[in-house]
Amino acid sequence: MSVISASKETLAIDGGMPVRKTFLPYGRQSIDEADIRAVVDVLRSDWLTTGPKVAEFEEAFAVWVGSKYAVSFSSGTAALHGAAFAAGLKPGDEAITSPMTFAATANCVLYQGATPVFADVSPDTLNLDPEDCARRITARTRAILPVDYAGHPADLDIFAAFAEKHGLVVIEDACHALGAEYRGRRVGSISHMSVFSFHPVKHLTTGEGGMVTTNNSVFAETLRRFRNHGISSDARQRQQDGEWFYEMVLPGFNYRLTDIACALGIEQLKRLESNLRRRREIAARYNAALEEIPGIAAPKVRQDVNPAWHLYPVRLELEHLRAGRGGIFRALRAENIGVNVHYIPVHLHPYYRDRFGYKQGVYPAAEDAYERLLSLPMFHGMSDQDVEDVIRAVNKVMVTFSGS
Repeated sequence: MSVISASKETLAIDGGMPVRKTFLPYGRQSIDEADIRAVVDVLRSDWLTTGPKVAEFEEAFAVWVGSKYAVSFSSGTAALHGAAFAAGLKPGDEAITSPMTFAATANCVLYQGATPVFADVSPDTLNLDPEDCARRITARTRAILPVDYAGHPADLDIFAAFAEKHGLVVIEDACHALGAEYRGRRVGSISHMSVFSFHPVKHLTTGEGGMVTTNNSVFAETLRRFRNHGISSDARQRQQDGEWFYEMVLPGFNYRLTDIACALGIEQLKRLESNLRRRREIAARYNAALEEIPGIAAPKVRQDVNPAWHLYPVRLELEHLRAGRGGIFRALRAENIGVNVHYIPVHLHPYYRDRFGYKQGVYPAAEDAYERLLSLPMFHGMSDQDVEDVIRAVNKVMVTFSGS
């Protein structure tokens, strides 16, 4: 049965009845009783931070993604900063990244005094375009930061080859891609360093939190010290050894993830497989429905990957619509569907415009996508009815604004 209505319905923004009575956000955490018990157990224990749950979470996470090491941080942004430090970025260096990302990806380069250099994105996946990236490698380039946009892995083997040829470090921003697979390998086991986020809208949450995975022992040790003020040991280690002495060996920060957060992460990790399965079910339902809805295109997926579906970013075919992205956005919000936009290209933010002189038009693929993008609700706690509400609302709005 077609999802397209035989006649147009009055939009909620025009006084009609909204599809939903309650607002459905684009993303949301899922917490169960096991999560709550795990957190309460830590609150009743001797260690609220730098305790045993940190190592337990890191070890379990490393096993899950298939890396040798995993180092936790207080946020995904802190994890990106740690990776940029471990890569040795410093003033005078450059690092190439995508403009189609959250600002933290490029900001971590700035934190080290280095310069972020943007390359455009591939029009299909909106991931960093390898050809444009290659053109921007110079003698000052020290790192490449590909982003797994929406949970679709970037061209990781190509960037690894660039790194091998030019002596670079690949810092993969995998904050969208926990559980994604690239050519049969799990994201987190492939790049020199891979960075994850545990914000509430992600595949698992620790409230706030992040992780860097790596197979390089030097990177791992540097990351551990960097997140602990640059100190060569932690409090629990000194207590176990009956020692008080410690030394600061590098300029670090307090970027530690607490035992409270790690206890939550351990429980959430147990459900990651089912969370991923649910997100993929939702994406498949959206994909099928969007084939019948005018003026809107589903995200593209390449054959050699299995996305994690952190986001479900559709693109509006504006040339066939009687409204811009803003009008479609407002109409869907009025139907109580919490669409969002990911992202304003980083080079168009005022700070980057003012400091580096970026102007509209320099990254045409990213900028064209931005004008068309809407993220539909995508989180593993969505019910079948939630999914059908989104489809009905999208159809209702798009039919209204399609055609002459």
